[in-house]
Amino acid sequence: MTSSAALDALHEDADLLVVNKPAGLVCHPSKDGEASSLVGRVRLHLGSTEGRLVNRLDRETSGVVLVAKGANVARELGSVLTARGVAKVYDAVVHGHLVGDDVEGQGWRHITAALGSDDASPVAIKDCARPDGAPAETLVRLVRHVERDGRPYSLVEVRPITGRKHQIRIHLAHIGHPIVGDKIYGGDERIYLRFVTRTLTADDRAALIVEHHALHARRIAFTWRGRDWAFEATPPPDSPIPRLTIPAASD
Repeated sequence: MTSSAALDALHEDADLLVVNKPAGLVCHPSKDGEASSLVGRVRLHLGSTEGRLVNRLDRETSGVVLVAKGANVARELGSVLTARGVAKVYDAVVHGHLVGDDVEGQGWRHITAALGSDDASPVAIKDCARPDGAPAETLVRLVRHVERDGRPYSLVEVRPITGRKHQIRIHLAHIGHPIVGDKIYGGDERIYLRFVTRTLTADDRAALIVEHHALHARRIAFTWRGRDWAFEATPPPDSPIPRLTIPAASD
């Protein structure tokens, strides 16, 4: 693995670059210069514009992103992902103690709520669970319960079966355990509106607890060109997951 202040590369060969995206970094180009987006940093790293993101993560989600070095590789890997030929694993910290079907460290909860546009929301990009939506499936497993500053949380492992927009975030909120720090699905969507207008209040920040939501794309595995590939990344230093799950010295 190689790393720099601009890019954390997990793997690189002639066709493929795999990076660990930090939280808070957009994938697509922005108006704030090349270093302000993941694709911009990739282009700086490669010294060309040939890098193409095969999978994408939300701005605040950290973790594994595949970058194809050229159009042909991008098409090949895109076909693998489209055919559901990829297995993804995420880590998340959610509000409350996850209970029900799971025994701590064993078993999975299967969430099957269909997803579609949230027509009642003032947030244009917000979706929700709705019966007439697109089918969506997520598996969630409790890793352990966490207590932090007197508040209950759960560290969970998540495996999306389908790949709908905001699927993990919506499904976890749907079962009553929104991701810590989620500005859209955490309970008060107005926080997101104030975030995009840069008018977050002190109360907003206190309600969010962490700067970026606690979701990390830890692992991606797939079969391509006749062999099995798997890449895994620990949460980067800016991730809120260690802060929420690793006991402080005074605990």
